[in-house]
Amino acid sequence: MFRLLVVIMIVVPAIEIWGLITVGGLIGGFETFILILLTGFIGAFLARSEGSKVMNQARIEMSSGRVPAGSILDGICIFSGGLLLLTPGFLTDTIGFLLVLPMTRGFFKAWILYFIKKLMSKGTIIRF
Repeated sequence: MFRLLVVIMIVVPAIEIWGLITVGGLIGGFETFILILLTGFIGAFLARSEGSKVMNQARIEMSSGRVPAGSILDGICIFSGGLLLLTPGFLTDTIGFLLVLPMTRGFFKAWILYFIKKLMSKGTIIRF
């Protein structure tokens, strides 16, 4: 797991720099800068509004005595997506938008749930 994290921390910034240079060469440096700022502001707005919706849904579920498991997974996706959207670059922005938007978030929720179940079966995570 640590090796994968190291590879990601080296490869992703390299791809982002390559993408920024390529787009800057195509549309210009100032336009690329504005595009990065625009995706950051739009992403922050989307993450905030989606986060509010998920918090309200979690409150409704808890007030009716249910565990808000789906809302917790939504919150993880929205938080991660918001962080990626604030990171400059087009690859991270694309993944961030996919995590924040509700119609594409389901894939990531299923993947996170699969990962948690896999860790639980190995005994890495213990259920209470």
